[in-house]
Amino acid sequence: MSRRTLRPVFKRLWLLAPVATLGVGCSSTWGCDPDENWEQQTFRVPSTLSDGGVPTQDTSCVELCEALGATIPCARIPGSEVGEDGELIEQVECRAHFACEGRRPEGLCSDGAVATGTPALGALFARMAHLEAASVPAFERLADELAGHGAPRHLVQAARRAAKDEVRHASAMESLARSHGAPMPELKVEPFQARTLEALAIENAVEGCVRETFGALLAGWQARTAEDAKVRESLATIAPDELMHAELSWAIDAWAMERLSPEARERVNAARREAWRELEQDASTSHLPDEVTRPSGLPSTAMARKLVRELASELMPGALA
Repeated sequence: MSRRTLRPVFKRLWLLAPVATLGVGCSSTWGCDPDENWEQQTFRVPSTLSDGGVPTQDTSCVELCEALGATIPCARIPGSEVGEDGELIEQVECRAHFACEGRRPEGLCSDGAVATGTPALGALFARMAHLEAASVPAFERLADELAGHGAPRHLVQAARRAAKDEVRHASAMESLARSHGAPMPELKVEPFQARTLEALAIENAVEGCVRETFGALLAGWQARTAEDAKVRESLATIAPDELMHAELSWAIDAWAMERLSPEARERVNAARREAWRELEQDASTSHLPDEVTRPSGLPSTAMARKLVRELASELMPGALA
């Protein structure tokens, strides 16, 4: 993937970004385990159900959560919020899925979770800081492995620069997290083991060419749409670096694929296709309230899915057909 290809795609998709306005935050519990990207969230009872029906007092919380794009466990909370007219508004508490993007290193043990009751924006930025911090050892390992496999010097050096970039990114996100009442989550990564070039290429295809590339797109999106001026400022600095990291992922992919057997190349591409499908599923089932998406600049569920599909259609046609 050359710069002439990736950058025009990003610029076209960034044109879909809405204009930033002013906003506020709320509270919830967050984590970022790749297999457990869930958060406990309270929502107003939806006006319509998934089948188009209207909810009643007899409607189960499971049906209400399904209409919200969430899942069980859940609980109805009668009259827990007062509306503008003074009437009590019924709510439902359920678990909602959210997408988690970035280059996750093999052996990542920590999940970036913060304590219950932490302000949602702080918890979100703490999760982002955790991912940025996790990318540091990921790129350091990548640089060492590239050197060991005889990769060109410019790829090795670029991976080492990326590790240094991620140190700055983690610091910037930690600063945002602390300003919104969240501490930096502890980072735990198991010791790395030697890998084959095919294993390196598969991880790079999944974590770099798919997840990190989409994360770079999101960084540029947030830099344009976040209602919080400090978020826009921080992401405007981070986004160009993340774009270069995405380009590096595709450059490594091109180099590695030339050195693998046809069978190994197909296994790499199969992992890449599956990563696109998983990313689309994450985007389709994510559910963040406006109080989080607006100040952070993250796209809505529908827009996130659209961005994933548009990006995949450009970078790997047919992956999401």
